[in-house]
Amino acid sequence: MSTGKVSKICCRGPTCSVIALKCPHIKVTIVDLNQARIDAWNSSDYNLPIYEPGLERVVRETRGRNLFFSTDVDGAIQEADLIFVSVNTPTKKSGVGAGYAADLNYVEKATRRIAQTATMSKIVVEKSTVPCRTAESMRTILEANSKPNTHFSILSNPEFLAEGTAVEDLLNPDRVLIGSLQTPLGKEACEALCEVYANWVPRDRILTVGLWSSELSKLAANAMLAQRISSINALSAICEATGANIDEVAHAIGKDSRIGPKFLRASVGFGGSCFQKDILNLVYLSESLHLPEVAAYWRQVVEMNEYQKRRFTRRVVDTLFKTITGKRIAILGFAFKADTGDTRESAAITLVKHFMDERALITIYDPQVEHEQIWMDLIEVAPTYSLHQIKKQVSIAPSALEACIEAEAVIIATEWKEFALLDWQSVYEHMLKPAFVFDGRLLLDQAKLTRIGFKVSTIGRGAEIPEGIMV
Repeated sequence: MSTGKVSKICCRGPTCSVIALKCPHIKVTIVDLNQARIDAWNSSDYNLPIYEPGLERVVRETRGRNLFFSTDVDGAIQEADLIFVSVNTPTKKSGVGAGYAADLNYVEKATRRIAQTATMSKIVVEKSTVPCRTAESMRTILEANSKPNTHFSILSNPEFLAEGTAVEDLLNPDRVLIGSLQTPLGKEACEALCEVYANWVPRDRILTVGLWSSELSKLAANAMLAQRISSINALSAICEATGANIDEVAHAIGKDSRIGPKFLRASVGFGGSCFQKDILNLVYLSESLHLPEVAAYWRQVVEMNEYQKRRFTRRVVDTLFKTITGKRIAILGFAFKADTGDTRESAAITLVKHFMDERALITIYDPQVEHEQIWMDLIEVAPTYSLHQIKKQVSIAPSALEACIEAEAVIIATEWKEFALLDWQSVYEHMLKPAFVFDGRLLLDQAKLTRIGFKVSTIGRGAEIPEGIMV
């Protein structure tokens, strides 16, 4: 089989819209079985179903030209030369590997559908973050169910994107990683995908490796990034206990060229769809390979993240005179980070659950997260509470200022810029006194808020220890 040049691509998810933008000669069809989501992608007012800076501009420029959105999954599969498999791979909640292993049910279903539908040879690209050697399972399914004279070449092409900057990351990637079997057909398929990316990515940034190396590289990258966050968060606890300033410590160590400054910003904890899931996946892989010490090492990264959230909660309770029962707490931000509406593994979810257990009254505001998503997340994290019980303690405000009315404390849980630009004098006037602010994202000007009258507690900053006091 000769793969030739790619002229039609089938995929799921919006990231392939950038391929449509940069490759006007390639028809890109994004498919989804959810009609409401496809209707939103095709909406005349461009009310897209997800928020990502720059995405609307890309869709406006390409939709109807060479970018199409459809529920006709089988038709798009049949037509495409190349198919990106990009589906959710959540952590298993039951069965073997529960709590650690990736649930590959959606990957398997997508693979079977491709095999059952395709009547011509295809390049199938594994885009989801998956355990090492998942492509082998996909190849087995495809070969066992393929039609006569139909061949599938499997590639791995993991995404290295950050939500909030995904479009920019796609337009100007550090690298594009493509893994293939080191066979003539595998290398030919790899070159076909390389040519797609080469329309805008310099060739020296397109890395071609073996299939299994590509799969493991994505897990390794996320694990290393999360490790840095947990490392700086561990240091933030020491800073609070000694009077050091985590900003100053991070700046100092980040100047070391061997370390660098990225991912050295202390916070209430990391979240998102990838970091925790991928580390747990790595833990499970290590245990499966009988490497318990390796598994324990990576497990500690997640344990430190959970500790940081518990420690932050404890600091709030202790500062508010050892109890928050019946006290109103304003949570500003519910997304796991700024510039996204994604709440998966958001630290805010855990904070709200802890405050609910302490019988506090919580008001939440986030500029992008849908209210229904907030209720769904709280139901999931607090299964012993009914929605009615949750709503007795939790409310959602239409603005940051309204969330703070009659509150005794404000928690910065997400680093939205609008929170830094708030009229904090007005916030202070509408709060009960003493008015407390807990900055879990190193976002606010602590000195300015202190001058207004707030009692400010910033993560990674402790009270300076007077001279003569032994530590």
